[in-house]
Amino acid sequence: MVTMNSINDGNDRAQAHTLEAFAAAILLVAGLTFALQATAVTPLSASTSNQHIENQQRALAGDLLATSAENGDLEAALLYWDPDGGDGNGTFVGTGASGAYTGGGPPNAFGETLNQTFLDRTIAFNVVIYHGERNENRTRMVNMGSPSDNAVTATRSVGLPDGANLTAPGHRDTTLRRLADDTDPGAFYVEDDVVADTAMYDYVEVRIVVWRM
Repeated sequence: MVTMNSINDGNDRAQAHTLEAFAAAILLVAGLTFALQATAVTPLSASTSNQHIENQQRALAGDLLATSAENGDLEAALLYWDPDGGDGNGTFVGTGASGAYTGGGPPNAFGETLNQTFLDRTIAFNVVIYHGERNENRTRMVNMGSPSDNAVTATRSVGLPDGANLTAPGHRDTTLRRLADDTDPGAFYVEDDVVADTAMYDYVEVRIVVWRM
């Protein structure tokens, strides 16, 4: 015979089990929520995101240099030099006393591509030309400031033939060979490599450094 006490004991045990299951479920949900919050934003995630952005910027700079070298825009920009500028010491056209463009790319096709690729996306850039026997000398074409810690770099080697003409207005009939034979050693910023191929004035390395403003 089932007594009232046994029924009450059974109900109590069922309620206890229900409460235990409910408490366990709450603890499980709370644990999952904490775990998700702890792993949603971590230094590793931020680092991975930054690395992805830097890789994209490096690829853009490399592709820009490659394309500009192939279509001739890069060589034309390297030759956009006024031997009479900068108080007679020579300078890139329109740079004045600074000797480099500070607000963006030079006013030519290469500069327009730089501005469209980077400046329009709020990305700053410097363009530096390394030259000399061991690329120990450098000339700044674009100087937009000091790069940040997250700056990335892309480089491209470019050959300048002896017969290449300057692209600066008023000097487009002047060849590098003529400048090399000039008595003024500062007529052009790149030195003539006398041991190179007789048809080649010199090889230079163009370096683009980009970073977010």
